[in-house]
Amino acid sequence: MRAHLAFSVLVACVASAGLFTPTVSRAQDGGGRAPEAAPPAPPPANVDDAVSRVQKFYDQSTTFQSDFVQEFVVKAYKATKSSAGTVTFSKPGRMDWVYTNPKDNRVVSDGNELKVYDAANKQLYQQQVDKSQYPAALAFLTGQGKLADHFNFELHQGAAANFSGGFVLAGTPKQPHPAYSKVFFYVDAATSQVRRVLIVDGQGNKNRFDFTTPRVNLPVSEQRFKFTPPAGTTVVKP
Repeated sequence: MRAHLAFSVLVACVASAGLFTPTVSRAQDGGGRAPEAAPPAPPPANVDDAVSRVQKFYDQSTTFQSDFVQEFVVKAYKATKSSAGTVTFSKPGRMDWVYTNPKDNRVVSDGNELKVYDAANKQLYQQQVDKSQYPAALAFLTGQGKLADHFNFELHQGAAANFSGGFVLAGTPKQPHPAYSKVFFYVDAATSQVRRVLIVDGQGNKNRFDFTTPRVNLPVSEQRFKFTPPAGTTVVKP
């Protein structure tokens, strides 16, 4: 269960490369200042054009930071769990999810090792990234892969998905994956930045991440990706 939760958080990163809210807010530039509104961009000519635009945006981004709101819906029980916090990504392969709800939960990777800290139970789940179910969906965010290498995409207009000012890329993994059967990227048409990620697994459960204060290419300390749990924590390894 914990491993699946950690994996869901990781997949979420998919979002992190440039993230989201239904109402499009522009990402900040490298100086941390909100840029002037971008002129309207023509809609993608086709799905390949749409994927290329998104990939280009993330190829030019080295770091990403944002507050996020997460909503996990369990289909079988019609139950919804909401979480929130801040996330930081830095190429290559590093990320840090700091939860304010549930308070003090943490998911950290320095690119080599993945650590998932469950504060309520004082347990740390620790595993080498190359031995974990590290999702291919994250690879493009961390500078280690291309979207088109891992997904077959369909393009949908934003208006049809209640996402004005953008478009939606619905991705089906080329290789079956235990953590997700579909990943939806909600993209700001003007900037080609992902504003929301929705992950659907084989049981129909939905994990949605909205990033409310996206900032790209700001300096990030390497210390952020180092985490030592509090004294008394039980460390669990596979």
